[in-house]
Amino acid sequence: MSPALPPILVVDDEKNMRLTLRSVLSDEGYRVEVLESAEDALEALEQKEFLMVITDAQLGGMSGYELLPKIQQRWPQLPTLMITAYATPKLAVEAIKSGAMDYLAKPFAPEELIHSVGRCADRYRLVQENTALRSRSGGEVYRLDQIIGECPAILNLRQLIATVAPTNATVLILGESGTGKELIAGCIHSLSNRREKNYVRINCAAIPESLLESELFGHERGAFTGALKQKSGRVEEAHGGTIFLDEIGDMSRSLQAKLLRFLEDGSFTRVGGNDELKVDVRIIAATNRDIIKAIRENQFREDLFYRLNVVQFRPPPLRERGADVILLARHFLQFFCFALNRPTKQLSKATEQKLLGHSWPGNVRELRNVIERAVILETTDTVQPANVPDFQLEARLRKGDAPTIAPGLGLDEILGAYEREIISTVLERNRFSINKTAEQLKMTRHALRYRMQRLNLNVDGATEDDTEGRAS
Repeated sequence: MSPALPPILVVDDEKNMRLTLRSVLSDEGYRVEVLESAEDALEALEQKEFLMVITDAQLGGMSGYELLPKIQQRWPQLPTLMITAYATPKLAVEAIKSGAMDYLAKPFAPEELIHSVGRCADRYRLVQENTALRSRSGGEVYRLDQIIGECPAILNLRQLIATVAPTNATVLILGESGTGKELIAGCIHSLSNRREKNYVRINCAAIPESLLESELFGHERGAFTGALKQKSGRVEEAHGGTIFLDEIGDMSRSLQAKLLRFLEDGSFTRVGGNDELKVDVRIIAATNRDIIKAIRENQFREDLFYRLNVVQFRPPPLRERGADVILLARHFLQFFCFALNRPTKQLSKATEQKLLGHSWPGNVRELRNVIERAVILETTDTVQPANVPDFQLEARLRKGDAPTIAPGLGLDEILGAYEREIISTVLERNRFSINKTAEQLKMTRHALRYRMQRLNLNVDGATEDDTEGRAS
């Protein structure tokens, strides 16, 4: 066991399970930290690096199924292991969809746990190696043809990249999460005169504020507790090349001031040092925040904005790209069929219409996840609408569209009305099939029928099979 590996984070609200997992893993030489709740786990992940996260599916507050997507969104390369009390194919798919690399069913043998953790440790090492190689690679990592789409905004975007890349202009990329800001930055570097030099990427939101300055500019020995030797910063690694500062809107104002000075002439001082150093790097920055609002609220320096905003890119959200949704969906379909070793599939016309009708708040990243899910679930050679999420229901739940509630009702009656509305909507969408509705709502058909009877939903016309029925 390498002592360089960071600790494992265990999240379980049962004390005995926490003690068991710590004991088994400690015996194998792993360092382990244990927490009771998902909320505490997210806070811990903000503070330090972990080898992986092991979480129980059911926790006191936020569940493991809710925790894993948050981890995947914020720390996409962090391996996660789900522990569940039940081992069914449906729950296995749910765990993988939530972001788990692997899952274990209780009770499990220590050897099973050790094997799964070993796989995650191997994944961690591989990710670290690949990250190091790609961040220092002088080869072409990104290509312009990876920006898929034929709408006017994307055609203009590709043309602007080709025009700006050969220059040394500082670039600011503004746009919603999932619109491809990192891909744009990589393409600019790959098409630039600096492509043979290092391309270094830093996610400013993923590194604790206390460590970000050291990560950027390096530190001298003894600069702070734990600084046992001198360390070069990422700007020194990027000398002659490009540095991509993602989520720069989350950088503290004090560090913004030091970055502004660095942008002026490339000079900086390591944390705890006195010597002024100088490098030649190109800066590309990106954020999904409303940067003008942040300036007005005194959260982002106006002078830094103007210094970064030499050339501005604004990748369009997916909802404004029309038929590009289908081009991207077909691309991801081909990719995941190959990656998951599944037979080649195509999209049905009904599925394409369903994809075109969605607003895509998560943009291209959301579409990618939807297609990966469809490849996992679809058993035929054509992806059907049933294996694509119910976007209308999700949108209503996001917006909190509750049915009209008469005044004077108690909480139980209000919740019952809301539950009745949801079940009615899903029943109608599934043509009153009890089986399909129960599956979509993740309950047994007997439980669904009980709820319908309790809520005074007429179930006489609903069917157990896939034929049409009627309910009121």
